[in-house]
Amino acid sequence: MAEIINKYETIFVLDSALEEEKITALSEKFQKLIADNGTVESVDVWGKRKLAYPIDFKTEGYYVLVNFASNPEFPKELERIYGITDGVMRSITIRKEA
Repeated sequence: MAEIINKYETIFVLDSALEEEKITALSEKFQKLIADNGTVESVDVWGKRKLAYPIDFKTEGYYVLVNFASNPEFPKELERIYGITDGVMRSITIRKEA
């Protein structure tokens, strides 16, 4: 039976108060994690943007959008890793329609 591969889109918001090196390291860490568990189709770094509402009294975040393809189990693990990583303010991963 063929392995099921779905297309996903994930966006994560990093704390913009972090040092530039730390922001770059976290962004590269997540991109490598996704590449190791699937196929990265595109990475769009939006950079520092104003948040729609304050999160922990912060009004700005560093946004990164990644489109990728992987098996259906990986996005749940990715969200778990986002949740336990210091510096990640918000994240969301959605399955795109084929």
